[in-house]
This record gives sequence, structure tokens and C-alpha cells, in this order.
Amino acid sequence: MKNLELPKFHETFNPIMDILSNGEKIHTRELQRLVIEKYYSELPKELLNEKTKTGEILIHNRIAWGKSYLKKGGFIQYPERGYVEITKKGLKHKSSLTLEKVENSSDFFDFYSAEDDNLNPQSELKKIENASPQDLIDKGFGQFEAEVKNELLLKLKSMDPYYFEKVILILLKKMGYGDFFETSKSADGGIDGVINEDKLGLDKIYIQAKRFTENKVREKDIRNFIGAMSGDTNKGVFVTTSLFDKGAIEKAQNAHHKIILIDGNKLVELMLEYKVGVQVKATYELKHLDEDFFIEQ
Repeated sequence: MKNLELPKFHETFNPIMDILSNGEKIHTRELQRLVIEKYYSELPKELLNEKTKTGEILIHNRIAWGKSYLKKGGFIQYPERGYVEITKKGLKHKSSLTLEKVENSSDFFDFYSAEDDNLNPQSELKKIENASPQDLIDKGFGQFEAEVKNELLLKLKSMDPYYFEKVILILLKKMGYGDFFETSKSADGGIDGVINEDKLGLDKIYIQAKRFTENKVREKDIRNFIGAMSGDTNKGVFVTTSLFDKGAIEKAQNAHHKIILIDGNKLVELMLEYKVGVQVKATYELKHLDEDFFIEQ
């Protein structure tokens, strides 16, 4: 008798890899359709139409998570918006992938190797055997948030440097600062933008945004930033998608200017907090018994 249950997300690994095994790129919706058609078409329609609390088709959600894990493991990639294809690494493991293999792959580890372990969704799911339902909800939320932070940081690292600078200025505006303007791309002298500290423009803050994929911000970068600041302000914010090395941190701390450093981890936290580059996917209400309602007068 066949198993009449929806597949767990990791059970979609090999079906996904099978559909992609010819090496051709395919649209994600077509991949989803082919996986269901080939592997799960005999499941009852009630199961195939089952939805999550937010109204998403559950099997679509499982396939999407399977695809997400395979991408982080380096087994598939997105060559262009909306399309997916197998990688050379994936071709070597196209029919033998388990959750353990994917999570233990070097690419998966590298993806979640941020110095701040809070960005690792796997660390959020440890030690849950004796967890309360509230603990499980909190940990599940932590996993989703960590996932979004990592995706957001990767997106920032891959975008055009000039547009990245605009994103930073938009974020600061959302945080309550006043009007901003971008400096000339060709003659900014190390300053990417200027933002008013308040809505009246009584004081200015200089902005430097560095979109680094691997290199850390060094002491000389901070020194050049300070040197480019004119005499009408002594305040600056230096933002990067990577990290600051020890020399850079010390230079900022010891400077006569007030320099705030925002690394990649802090940046994505702020973007989530102020809803820049992200959208609310779902809202859940948790209800509990109102004891006061049942107090007899």
C-alpha cells in the first residue's frame, strides 16, 4: 500500500533533482508542476489541495523549502529570476540526497557560517525535545527570521553598488532621520550620501556604504572616510555588507569624530525592524483563555 501522506520538505530533494537532471534551466512553477505530476499525482486531491494557515498550498510550500535547502547546499542554483537549474555538484548527487547530507555539505555550512550564530536557523532548532508549544513557535519564528536575514544579506552583496548606497539612505530615512541626498558618483571623495540628523536639518550626518562580498573593512577605509568629511559635521555612519577588522573598529572608536559602524549582520537586523526590502508574509494570532471573562459577579 502506497504512503498516502504529503512528503516532508526534505523528501522532495530527490524528486526535484530528478526533474533537473537533464541540466536545463526550468521555471520554478514548471518545476513544481512536474514534481507533483511525476511523484505525487496519485495522492488524494484533498491532500494535494491542503493549505497552510496562510492559504498557501501545502505541497507547494514543501517543494519550495526543499528547493531552498538544495540551493543553500550548492546542488541547484538560480541562473535568472524565476528559473532554477542543477549545478555540477548537484549532478554528482542527483539521486541520493538526504537532509543530513544537505545540511552537512560544505556549501550549506558556508551559507550559515556568519560570525553571529543568530543567523543560523539550525542553531535555533537545537534542543527542542522537551520544548513547550510556545518554545516551538518561538524557535520556528527564529528559523524563518534567520532565513530571511541570510537571503537579504546575499541580495545586498550581489546588487549594484550604487543602488546599495540608495538602499542605505532609504533605511536611514525610515529610521527617522531627515531628508537625504546622494553625492556625485564620480567626485564624492569617499562620501556616498548626506542625511539630516533631524527633519529641520540642524545637523548633518555623512554616510559611507561599502558593498563587500568577502573583504573586511580596514582601518584605512575608516581613515579615508573621516578625511573626506568636511568641517560642517563630525558625525558619520559607515555601513558594510561584510565586517570591520580590529583596526577599523579601533580607528572609529578613537576618532575625534562620532563614527557609527554597521556591519552586515546589524544591517539586515535594521532592515527587518524597519521593513526595508522585506514584506510581512503572514500574521498569526495566538489566543488564550480569558479567566477574567468567567469571573462570576
